[in-house]
Amino acid sequence: MVLAVAAAAFLLTRPRTETAAPAQTSAPAPETPSAPAPEPTPTPTPDPPPAALNILLVGSDSRVNERAVAASGAASDQRGDALVLIHLPADRQNIYGISIMRDLWVDIPGHGAAKVNAGLELGGVPLMTQTVEALLGQPINHTVMLDFQGFAAMTDALGGVDVNVTRPFTSTVDDIVYFPPGVNRLDGVKALAFVRERHAFTDGDYQRVRNQQTFLKAVMAKMAAEGVLTDRTTVTRLVQTVLPHVTVSPGLTVESLEQLAFSLRSTPPGNALFFTLPTAGLGFSRDRQSIIRQNPAATAAVSAALASGTLGDYIAANNLQGGN
Repeated sequence: MVLAVAAAAFLLTRPRTETAAPAQTSAPAPETPSAPAPEPTPTPTPDPPPAALNILLVGSDSRVNERAVAASGAASDQRGDALVLIHLPADRQNIYGISIMRDLWVDIPGHGAAKVNAGLELGGVPLMTQTVEALLGQPINHTVMLDFQGFAAMTDALGGVDVNVTRPFTSTVDDIVYFPPGVNRLDGVKALAFVRERHAFTDGDYQRVRNQQTFLKAVMAKMAAEGVLTDRTTVTRLVQTVLPHVTVSPGLTVESLEQLAFSLRSTPPGNALFFTLPTAGLGFSRDRQSIIRQNPAATAAVSAALASGTLGDYIAANNLQGGN
């Protein structure tokens, strides 16, 4: 969603070419007043009022950038390494993020039981979207997928992102990076190591998801505090750098991006709440895969809160807001 809004801001701030009206010249007064009266200027049609939106963010674990294959719905050699459902209420006063554990055992439409992130591998972006829709029982309006290269490029285009690390660790995936306690400035390489690491933690993927939430909130806070979306040069660089690595669902058109950007202009900075979809803990599948079990009652409650527009109340009542 951050990328979608950045793209929208770029589209809104680029100059529009207008045809100049022809110069008027003096002409003799007509002999008879036969010229028709000018038609009144039509009143512009106002934008429709904002509606609640669900946007699925998918972080692909592929470095080969098989975006075209995933977008087509064909099977591909990549899985959803990060899954976050962004919910925008109709009043746009808050932004909610629901992280979905990548090893959550769910039903993949047409394929049976599997880890939720297998949806991307089995049927690309369309099936990944359908899988999360089936899990939460709610429609997803748009899906945005970003690969590893794009993730690092976005971070560097922003000039780095500051995150507060409360659980220091050394990454074990790809680049070996130590993250000391306190505020860490992350460039693209460090950001990728920060959000991908799970082996350094006793609770594994749970802490990785919390780190992903911390990073997303830090990105949103920086963009709001520094006015990134209102600075044409910064937005242009961000969009040009990241868009080659982004796949969006067909419905995310220029027009819908413009409407989305306008609808978020009054969202208070910092009003972003993230939590992890509650689960029933670790387990094993019948074929002995290590999985995370669903909590059907909690999932149903989250679905009901999404449908009724009361997700904020649900988060507060269950003390679910994530953090590092």
